[in-house]
Amino acid sequence: MSPSGCDGGDPRWAATAGKAGRMRDFGGIVERSPVRVVRPGSAREVARAVREAAAQGLDVVPRGLGHSTYGQSLTAGVSLDLRELTGVEVRARDAVVAAGTTWRELLAATLPHGLTPPVLTDHLDLTVGGTISAGGVGGTSHLHGTQADKVRALAVVSNVTGDGEPVRCSRDVRPELFDAVRAGLGRHGVITEATIPLVPAPERVLSCTIPCRDVEDVLRVQRDVRADHISAQVKTSLHGWVYEVKAVLYGDGPDLAVAPPPGAVDVEELPYLDFCDRMRPDVAELIVLGEWARPHPWGMVFLPAARAASVIEATLAELTPSGLGLSGVVLVKALRVGHVPMLDVPDDPVLFSVLRTASPGCASVAEMLAANRVLLDRARAAGGTRYAVDSVPA
Repeated sequence: MSPSGCDGGDPRWAATAGKAGRMRDFGGIVERSPVRVVRPGSAREVARAVREAAAQGLDVVPRGLGHSTYGQSLTAGVSLDLRELTGVEVRARDAVVAAGTTWRELLAATLPHGLTPPVLTDHLDLTVGGTISAGGVGGTSHLHGTQADKVRALAVVSNVTGDGEPVRCSRDVRPELFDAVRAGLGRHGVITEATIPLVPAPERVLSCTIPCRDVEDVLRVQRDVRADHISAQVKTSLHGWVYEVKAVLYGDGPDLAVAPPPGAVDVEELPYLDFCDRMRPDVAELIVLGEWARPHPWGMVFLPAARAASVIEATLAELTPSGLGLSGVVLVKALRVGHVPMLDVPDDPVLFSVLRTASPGCASVAEMLAANRVLLDRARAAGGTRYAVDSVPA
């Protein structure tokens, strides 16, 4: 990565937790002091923790790797740390996965069988239960929808009544619970296990960059280009914003017999696993620079495709390198969403993400949060909605 646009600062590592007893999430903006942290090793231990908390009148908030950005995984009650609840059973067409398992761990279990989950997050070091609880958008979501939409079944402990054992739910069994916990941010139940469908994994992929003129062109390319994985990024340059779509085509065998889409440049062939794990070197660099541990006031909205360009263009007209941060990223992703009632999205949605980092010498956290509020208000005026893991002050 090539940081630019802000004054330099001391790139020392910053702890992600405050003083003893206080917790922060990836956003690094909100802090909470839980009454206690429980680390269950089984679904029954989750149920016991939920019952005990309910008896004491305490809220229970499940937490995976805490990748929310405005305290969504924090609580002043009982913090349920699910990272010890791990394990994968790979079957012929699906995998049964404990909620604290990361997508990296799931992929490591499925690839030896030639299989992969249909939707992966860009950053693999997130938990299965956490992203299903948030929605879970990936580069293949234009074909397969969100992770919350693709999951076949769940095991859940209700943290509303607090009086039950783990129960299973799906579209056919306890559908009301299934609908409440997918993208429910843990408010209606703690996911302890998920049944994830699996599809054949490609051996290799062709990763292609398609330069675009503007936002309208980005949206057109994402709509018209046939690709297995597609996303777009807006980058800063000395001459203004630069727009590009990343289109990835899957193939099999040592000789990848697929042609790049029209207009593609920077064509690269690589193994599927290397592509899936493409963020690892960037994250390692950000950790060394101290950027990974800085506050991340992220603004993320779902926009109706017909009005997405106007909202994105207005936001970019106001956005400066200082307002984005040294390692900030602007992403545009067209997707499809099936039946996930708790995920509030407009028809034909586009996810617009301004992933700010409060780097030294750049805009303050307060200024970035204020800009997120402007973005959300503008999105709502256009018929858009908030992606609830973002950073927007109440």
